[in-house]
Amino acid sequence: MFDFSALREQFPALQRKVNGRSPIYFDGPGGTQTPQRVITAMVDYLSNCNANHGGEFATSRESDSILGRAHQAAADLINAPSADEIIFGANMTTLTFHLSRAVARTLRPGDELIVTRMDHDANVTPWMLAARDAGARTHMVDVHPEDCTLDMDDFSRRLNERTRLVAVACASNAVGTVNDVKSIIRAAHAVGAWVFLDAVHYAPHGLIDVQEWDCDFLACSAYKFFGPHVGILWGKRQHLEELPAYKLRPVPESLPDRWMTGTQNHEGLAGVAAAVDYLADIGRASPSRRDSNSRQTEARRALHAGLTAIRDYERSLARKLLEELGQRPRFKLWGITDLARLHERVPTVSLSTARHSAQEIAAHLAAKEIYVWNGNMYAMNLSERLDLDKQGGFLRIGLVHYNTAEEIDRLMAALDEL
Repeated sequence: MFDFSALREQFPALQRKVNGRSPIYFDGPGGTQTPQRVITAMVDYLSNCNANHGGEFATSRESDSILGRAHQAAADLINAPSADEIIFGANMTTLTFHLSRAVARTLRPGDELIVTRMDHDANVTPWMLAARDAGARTHMVDVHPEDCTLDMDDFSRRLNERTRLVAVACASNAVGTVNDVKSIIRAAHAVGAWVFLDAVHYAPHGLIDVQEWDCDFLACSAYKFFGPHVGILWGKRQHLEELPAYKLRPVPESLPDRWMTGTQNHEGLAGVAAAVDYLADIGRASPSRRDSNSRQTEARRALHAGLTAIRDYERSLARKLLEELGQRPRFKLWGITDLARLHERVPTVSLSTARHSAQEIAAHLAAKEIYVWNGNMYAMNLSERLDLDKQGGFLRIGLVHYNTAEEIDRLMAALDEL
């Protein structure tokens, strides 16, 4: 297995001390730490070529070159057919609202949209509002409370020839469930519906392939995969060219410009390219690098190997965490806990206990410089479905590849003290 411990040296945040302790960052689902190369790329942009887009002078042309690399890097990450199909924005939520407003223009009374009870609200409310504005109807797919997986029978019942769009997450940001998006996409396309994937929580844990999956749209956020606060939206070229984009008159009709509203976060885009390069370098150094697909670019092959290595290592961490928590029956674990089903989840584990609120546990851990999140994680419908809102939601422990088994031991010791 790839030695991930050496990568920790690349993250300045992992080297600091707070109150004499090394912080443990189990808050990755809310935003990961960044390697030094991302910070350097952003500072270098601001120091040397901070200029707006499309000028005839040196710094503008240098800036445009960096922006072009960011588009290509994001295309490599998700295997988009073209860098022109990559749209950047403030965050996934803003981009989803932007797209949903355009989709609403194509909806008619009697049309239907499908969302799920599992999803982050950023992949629910924008579509419900779009349907409301168009006089269309929204259906919400239920979950199985016992393991927090989607009720696929319920999905099948709600999908019909009136369905125009299905919005679903690749992975739950609250409980870590990985959805069978390929099956959902096939079923949706069979009735002529589009599929919008929220890959925000999945991106740091697994390989995204929009061409293999055949989704219509996909969104993610760079600050969840070790980059800066930048949102990324991809769509099939035909959709992006034909949908009525809300844009200013001087903006070209060509892609990606017709969807890029205003001046972008240029230094952030420099950081996006550096973050993708960081993931690719893991693959380049991995002893199990997979170069079997000769049709892929070198960058895509490296990303495949890097994210495969990350997935395998994170599953070992998830196994340890679930085993340790399973030995402490005072905690109720939400989501998939069967160790034979680790391939159906990412290493995000949520729990609750009757003895303490999630906020009390989070505060106890924070006093020991162990950083976790508490609340509903914006997965409001799931929290309500599990009857957790009255208890203040759940406690979320989010592992990524810079975490270690020793940090899990420290977490367990702190929970036992509580």
